[in-house]
Amino acid sequence: MHRILKTRLAQGYRTAVYPKEAPSLPDRFRGLPRIDVSKCTGGCTTCISVCPVGAISNRNGDFALDLGICIFCGACEQHCPGKTISFTSEHRMAASNPGDLIIGGNYAPPPLTPLEPERLSLFRRSLRLRQVSAGGCNACEADVNVLNTLVFDLSRFGIQFVASPRHADGLLITGPVSLNMELALKKTYDAVPSPKIVIVSGACAISGGMFARHKEVCGGVDGMFPVDLYIPGCPPHPYTILDGLLRLTGRL
Repeated sequence: MHRILKTRLAQGYRTAVYPKEAPSLPDRFRGLPRIDVSKCTGGCTTCISVCPVGAISNRNGDFALDLGICIFCGACEQHCPGKTISFTSEHRMAASNPGDLIIGGNYAPPPLTPLEPERLSLFRRSLRLRQVSAGGCNACEADVNVLNTLVFDLSRFGIQFVASPRHADGLLITGPVSLNMELALKKTYDAVPSPKIVIVSGACAISGGMFARHKEVCGGVDGMFPVDLYIPGCPPHPYTILDGLLRLTGRL
């Protein structure tokens, strides 16, 4: 017993101090992209052609990158001769409106509006979510599960995942919504008591991601239910998810 207590004291406090301090992220982390149009060589469409999901567009010199489609593969940054697009270490990328996920030359995290006062008063201090994997590859699901570990300790913010939608305040959905999961997802949504919230995490849940326009998937959650929070990424970093949850509930 004494050895156990001594080891525990030596380990110290392992939970991150976020959001009091900025998170410590690895050098290889790909966060919010920055588009510097001044570096673009006129007429070059390399970044558009190498993007595997068509997240980048250029209309009459007006560059745009859709975070809801982007899988953060880094191909645009690697192949662009002028380095017009670069990935920064900014983890704040969640938005309350899909249109705000389309970024251009003005580098700034997408705006995120907290819940309206009625739901905010209910969920600000206590939020229970049912996580649904609607055909995902398990990457987004894994990073959601990480939030329950000692480092992030999601429950200290009053946010927890529950086993039953009838015990939940809302859904956190991952995956492109395969046809086999469509009915199950709708039944799960109906089982959550109102008022409820819907959070989509990852490019697949937002737009279909790599599977967009495939005949076996619905192409994301949009169009099925009203969505309150869009968290881009492939998969989103746990800090990106946590930031979105805290801003949605008015904690940041």
